[in-house]
Amino acid sequence: MVYAIVKAGGRQEKVSVGDVVVVDRLSGEAGSTVQLPAVLLVDGETVTSDAASLAKVTVTAEIVRDEKGPKIDILKYKNKTGYRVRQGHRQKLTRLKVTGIK
Repeated sequence: MVYAIVKAGGRQEKVSVGDVVVVDRLSGEAGSTVQLPAVLLVDGETVTSDAASLAKVTVTAEIVRDEKGPKIDILKYKNKTGYRVRQGHRQKLTRLKVTGIK
């Protein structure tokens, strides 16, 4: 089984061909391809982790769609002072489908 650990959006994800991954928002339209930098590559019994060999490895993925994460409610409150602040946040995400590891 071939899989790779790639760096995407400040995090590392374990991907193999055909996987669908959700990462932080990437620029590009739906249907376009992106290249993800590999941090580690496992090909059966061999594990590749040195930078010179990983520079030759390309992990390609296709942008499926842009989406938003779950709503996060932020509430700040201080007792007896009348201080209340309410804020919300939804992270912008991109759904990717991995098409190849070479």
